[in-house]
Amino acid sequence: MTGTPERDEPPESRPERVNGAKGFASGTLPDLPSLQLLVAVAETGSLGRAAVRMRISQPSASSRLRTLERRLGLHLLDRSPSGSRLTPAGTVVTDWARAVLAQAEALLEGAAALRSRQENRLRVAASLTIAEELMPGWLVTLREKAPDAHVGLTVTNSWGVVEALRRGECDMGFVEGPQIPDDLHRSPVGQDRLAIVVAPGHRWALRRRPIPGQELADTPLLVREAGSGTRETLERALRRYDGIAVPALELGSTAPLRRAAAQGVAPAALSVLAVREELENHRLVEVEVDPALPLRRVLHAVWPKGRELPEPALHLLRAASASDKQP
Repeated sequence: MTGTPERDEPPESRPERVNGAKGFASGTLPDLPSLQLLVAVAETGSLGRAAVRMRISQPSASSRLRTLERRLGLHLLDRSPSGSRLTPAGTVVTDWARAVLAQAEALLEGAAALRSRQENRLRVAASLTIAEELMPGWLVTLREKAPDAHVGLTVTNSWGVVEALRRGECDMGFVEGPQIPDDLHRSPVGQDRLAIVVAPGHRWALRRRPIPGQELADTPLLVREAGSGTRETLERALRRYDGIAVPALELGSTAPLRRAAAQGVAPAALSVLAVREELENHRLVEVEVDPALPLRRVLHAVWPKGRELPEPALHLLRAASASDKQP
């Protein structure tokens, strides 16, 4: 018994059998290049010209169409010494192939649009002071450098930024806390310092000598919540004096603390960036404190180690670094 030609062909070109007949196997689909070749034959009127269009050899084109015929179980092309022409079945399949190829092109175009949108989408988390006082200017610069970038900003405290990065909820973050976990990259983008501010009528407003560290530690202050970079900086500065006293008021935002300080409720420990307008308008007065207290801090951009920053994030990082000014 002689062997059949099918055994000498590669597996992908062997005829599939369904219920004992050659035809379309369950789960096997024609490949798109073969459908493109079939359409090219219909449009050029020649297998040879179709092969040139597809940039393959004529024998390869002929083999590819034979494989397509076996997969579909249909005779698609009549071949003769004078040329090749589509059979009636080939004409019908060609029309179907055009529809399939059009949908495939729509899929590729849609995927490219989604990819572009994702590549230009930047998720940022920033601590409150940075988000309110610095981020607006950075975003203006980013828009000039990368006009197609779309930024989603989450405002939280410094430890909230760290947790958002660890959960994959943002691409990069900006923190003002002195402690940055080892699993994050860091890049300095500016400097800040805490200011002790009071209302103009407060007894400290007329004080001529700096407030000693112990007196500051013993005084109930208006402070940010635990987990904020501002609170962490203050606690580290007063650690040698057994930390801060029970706060007069503790809030997760800066604006009400500024108002409470201006109304004379208590001294407030806030970023100088957050109170500069009140200081300029004399609604608040900055009190001099012991210069040995480490109330300065470095602001950082942070992102997870092992992860590359997307292009819009690099533009934002450059914008933030370029605006570095010491208060």
